[in-house]
Amino acid sequence: MAGEKDDFDEVVLDEDFIRSAGTSEPSARARMLAAQWQREEPEPQPWRSDEPPAGWFFSKARRRRWRRR
Repeated sequence: MAGEKDDFDEVVLDEDFIRSAGTSEPSARARMLAAQWQREEPEPQPWRSDEPPAGWFFSKARRRRWRRR
């Protein structure tokens, strides 16, 4: 066993090799949504909300006033 040569003895796992490896597995969230959507179709969602966004207080007017100082 100690004298036997393994097929992977000369393989170098350098940064170029690692960065060139592709990933094809979907995320857990994508797998969960795909399984859920197979059971029942998703309800249509509006493109834009009628409510202001969460950060609405960071308006352009506030930014302009801050930059003038």
